[in-house]
Amino acid sequence: MGKEKVLITGGAGFLGSHLCDRFIKEGYHVVAMDNLLTGDIENIAHLMGHPDFEFQHHDVSKYVHVSGKVKYILHFASPASPIDYLKMPIQTMKVGSLGTLNCLGLAKDKGARMLIASTSEVYGDPLVHPQTEDYWGNVNPVGPRGVYDEAKRFQEALTMAYHTYHGLETRIVRIFNTFGPRMRLDDGRVLPAFISQALRGEDLTAFGDGSQTRSFTYVDDLVEGIYRLLLSDYAHPVNIGNPDEITINEFGEEIIRLTGSKSKIKYFDLPKDDPKQRKPDITLAKKVLGWEPKYTRSKGLEPTLEYFKKKVLG
Repeated sequence: MGKEKVLITGGAGFLGSHLCDRFIKEGYHVVAMDNLLTGDIENIAHLMGHPDFEFQHHDVSKYVHVSGKVKYILHFASPASPIDYLKMPIQTMKVGSLGTLNCLGLAKDKGARMLIASTSEVYGDPLVHPQTEDYWGNVNPVGPRGVYDEAKRFQEALTMAYHTYHGLETRIVRIFNTFGPRMRLDDGRVLPAFISQALRGEDLTAFGDGSQTRSFTYVDDLVEGIYRLLLSDYAHPVNIGNPDEITINEFGEEIIRLTGSKSKIKYFDLPKDDPKQRKPDITLAKKVLGWEPKYTRSKGLEPTLEYFKKKVLG
């Protein structure tokens, strides 16, 4: 009897590659699918040649096929940072809509359970703080961030439609800011930007007055939450994130201190529709999954800094 098969779309991405590691560790046969638009083959290079791992270079916005039985599908394919989805708005919308449709069709055909990677961005620039799963959000559908926000909101609606109409087993995770090794240096998010700038001795680029807040989750905590959600019986959205909130200014000072850099923080205009606050309410995750983050931000920053030092300083 062969091992149960898991399809992970976006498998060469930051989060996808960590999920590949986890499912191989849990004894599954993993199929990673990625068109490498924002993913990096380096993230899964250590898995190449593993008997329980296979890579398919494919765009899930086109027809998706996986041979044999499939137990689980985790749909993580998508540009996920502002710099990416502003450069690739159409691809972002297509992978959230057509890509999700193709994966749901495959899940229906295979009788597989499917988990989709949604995001805290479905809350937009929130008027409720912290954000709970029953908050519907404050999203500008025609703003620059709308391509990502609305693709993810549509993805949730489509997934729920398959769940209610076809009886498909589905799970929805709303991911808050996550960090760790394998993040791209140039993905435009605050953590890789600040760390790489500090390591190079450059000034840190903050937007607005730096008073906006973020909450950072270490990748191992996120993967644990996703794994528990997949194996749970809960079909509605669940926030997975770390509620330890920090301002961008405080975070910048923390990175300068940790790197021993002489960098200063420089301020630029706040991008349109940039969220002023981000903090997950994880009451539901605690209750339904028995999950809460184990890593403090400082603990997670240790391996993350080491990874970035190798990338930036060689």
